[in-house]
Amino acid sequence: MEAIKLGSTTVGITTPHGTILAVEKRVQSTLLETSSIEKIMEIDSHIGCAMSGLTADARTMVEHARMTGQMHAFTYDEPIKVESVAQAVCDLALRFGESVDDDEAMMSRPFGVALLIAGVDEFGPSLFHTDPSGTFTRYDAKAIGSGSDAAQTSLQDAYNKNMTLDEAHRLALKILKEVMEEKVDENNIQLAQVVRAEGSKEAKFEILSGEATKQLIAAM
Repeated sequence: MEAIKLGSTTVGITTPHGTILAVEKRVQSTLLETSSIEKIMEIDSHIGCAMSGLTADARTMVEHARMTGQMHAFTYDEPIKVESVAQAVCDLALRFGESVDDDEAMMSRPFGVALLIAGVDEFGPSLFHTDPSGTFTRYDAKAIGSGSDAAQTSLQDAYNKNMTLDEAHRLALKILKEVMEEKVDENNIQLAQVVRAEGSKEAKFEILSGEATKQLIAAM
């Protein structure tokens, strides 16, 4: 849990139009290539997640979630539900001390990562928080990481269920600006969204480009 409390501040917000994720990318050195810092990952075409804590643990969980989604699609010929992905991640979190996916490697300790899983399925936009205890909870808006206490308070004050996607992005950026030590720019922030196109049944997860992020920051 300590790794999560010290991890990057991460914010997720649901709107009637989709779900957004925003993450602080800590740049520890001027020699570091910021594009190599991966804090938001795709799980399926309609689901993504943001993490706070140990990146290696997050990758293990995301790979398990991806495999679960692929198996569901192959078996049932339909996209997996967002809640089912959260359940699969939490089932894995409870399995430390066992072999993972029939591999000989043993998970000898609990995972040191929390995830915000965002997606759009037949039930609409949703956001789930998972933690190392194997618990998952659905939220309209949630913050995790080192600045989560202040960020969650700001979310409770400013969130409303009828926000547009742009308003949600701007709120997330405003909150990260309040809790981050550095000035917010497109290099130390990563944004993503899951949106169902108008008139379409399929939702799409996408990580926003640096230019799109820069424009949203300028509009704050």
